Amino acid sequence: MIPWTLLDRAAVPGSRDEMRLYQRGDEFSIRVANYELMNSRVHGSEEALSELAWKKIGDRPKPRVLIGGLGLGYTLAAVLRLAGPKAQVVVAELVPEVVEWNRGPLAALAGHPLDDPRVTVRVADVGAIIREERDGFDAILLDVDNGPQALTSEDNHRLYDLAGLRATQKALRDGGVLGIWASGPDPAFVAKLRQLGFAVDEVRARARGDRGKARYVIWIAERPKERAQRA
Repeated sequence: MIPWTLLDRAAVPGSRDEMRLYQRGDEFSIRVANYELMNSRVHGSEEALSELAWKKIGDRPKPRVLIGGLGLGYTLAAVLRLAGPKAQVVVAELVPEVVEWNRGPLAALAGHPLDDPRVTVRVADVGAIIREERDGFDAILLDVDNGPQALTSEDNHRLYDLAGLRATQKALRDGGVLGIWASGPDPAFVAKLRQLGFAVDEVRARARGDRGKARYVIWIAERPKERAQRA
């Protein structure tokens, strides 16, 4: 078997562990400590996150989308395939090296999505961007860490607590959608979303598209429309 080659390392803000990029033949892997965060051969669940959210907002003429976490670029690429020419997509990535990798050795994996003129990349905490906005996005897609059970950075917990979810709700436009990728179910987290008035669908997703065991979870949470709230 071809051995893995370490291509680069990166510090993770808010964590003592480092992020590492590996290659084996045409396969790429991003890892933290002994845990593989993502692999270029298994990205069906990342694409499903985009597709499920787009079903809710696809009829909007000029959708604006925030993606938290660039990863290997598959979530972004799936949004771009679905979006029209007037869409705007903001990608927030906390680790600058991940952006460099997606412009370099990883660029071709998802079809060079960072070259698309509809895309703006911000090397920043997605939570900070969310707190800056009010009624700013039709969809916010969070593919950050392992979901509510944060693995790489303690700061990521703030995205998923009640204060973080309230900020996200305010950053969404009327009837907007919050999509979250997670490594597994979390009933307590779903209860938080519903406590804030989100309508929540929980979908199991496969790593390899239509093959393999449905082991990951995607939550699609819709912000209530103002008219419905007042009724």
